[in-house]
Amino acid sequence: MSGASGMIGTALSGQLTADGNEVVRLVRRPAKTALEWTWDPAKGELDEAVLEGADAVVNLSGAGIGDRPWTKRRIQVLTESRLRPTQTLTAAMRRLSKPPATFISQSASGYYGASREGALREDSAQGSGVLGHLSFEWERMARTAPSGVRVVAPRTGVVLSSSGGALGPLLPLLKLGLGGPFGNGRQYWPWITLADEARALAYLLTADLEGAVNVCAPESADVNTIVAQLAKAFHRPAFLRVPRPALKLVLGGLADELVMANQRMEPARLQEAGFQWSHPTLRDAMAWLRQDTNR
Repeated sequence: MSGASGMIGTALSGQLTADGNEVVRLVRRPAKTALEWTWDPAKGELDEAVLEGADAVVNLSGAGIGDRPWTKRRIQVLTESRLRPTQTLTAAMRRLSKPPATFISQSASGYYGASREGALREDSAQGSGVLGHLSFEWERMARTAPSGVRVVAPRTGVVLSSSGGALGPLLPLLKLGLGGPFGNGRQYWPWITLADEARALAYLLTADLEGAVNVCAPESADVNTIVAQLAKAFHRPAFLRVPRPALKLVLGGLADELVMANQRMEPARLQEAGFQWSHPTLRDAMAWLRQDTNR
């Protein structure tokens, strides 16, 4: 697994280990245990021996999309931190006589672009913008895995967690009664709890699915609803709306493509395959998030 130390990687590693699997983490520092392996994706360096006998490869590498404003240099970092690790992994698999059967390579709801009307299923067209192009290239690179390898590209939405992700900067404000919707709040966010994200990725390791898979909860919700539910869960008001011009001033292009993005994404293929969510509704998600925060 690459990106194992990130928020999703940590949760997925825990899920897989609890299920009785052995997870070997690819790290950029010297390996400290037998379950770590050093690589250098920036230079395309990975000893393919680490993949010998593995059932699957999971690729979660990538710099944080919303961590910093999108300067030209930051967009380059976002791109290279995704494409180079993916390319390094597929190249290593091609050097094996018998590569792993499955390659799970993360993608994003950004594939569909910033503002789309109607429901977005896996067969919906690629959107425009930085994230639309980046996600397309990310998925294209994953498909350079050897023929016979089942390649899955989970298009993940907004991951709800008390430990970071999209709610990282919002939860402290909400707890102080200072949080509120972004813009008019009518834009749809495809959300999922961190627990269900880990369960969905673990499910995809053995499910009979290939290609793009939307990873989000089955219940659609706009930002007004999500923020209102968060405020209710933590017994705080949430009336300080953040206007779009202010977001644009602070975040630049990041405002339109991430915070203000309207993506009513449907997890059509997960539903058809029979995946069961632990938190299919916002009410379920908020109860879990409140419990997770109090641990």
